[in-house]
Amino acid sequence: MRLRDRRHMEKPDIIIIPMIDIMFFLLVFFMLSTLYMVNLKTVDIHMPQAAHAETQLKVTYVVTMKDDGSLWLEDKPIAEQELLQRVAQQQANNPQFAVVVRADQKLDYGMVMGLLDKIKGAGVNKVGLAAASAGWQ
Repeated sequence: MRLRDRRHMEKPDIIIIPMIDIMFFLLVFFMLSTLYMVNLKTVDIHMPQAAHAETQLKVTYVVTMKDDGSLWLEDKPIAEQELLQRVAQQQANNPQFAVVVRADQKLDYGMVMGLLDKIKGAGVNKVGLAAASAGWQ
């Protein structure tokens, strides 16, 4: 049996390029997967499109008004009085509280303005309207 000579033994090379490739792949995977998680807690509606819509990340409540006039908080149906009570309570606890209203484009403008007025009447100062980006549907 022949043994290797320890003086002529080569040191192993650490190849780091495949590890970097895997890390970039994982980074892209998690970035894309979190983008799809954002809209999972909302009800599917056809929002009006706006070319200059901005994305706000500090939103506490997302209220959806479907074309039949029903209200949804995140992904659960809610009565208007209960929504207004929750909004008033959240505003009292958190002065940075914000509400975004997502309304179906077929919905009457007066209904949307009525809800916005009631939310403002509950003491909420930061209220916004959601719109789809011009390239989305």
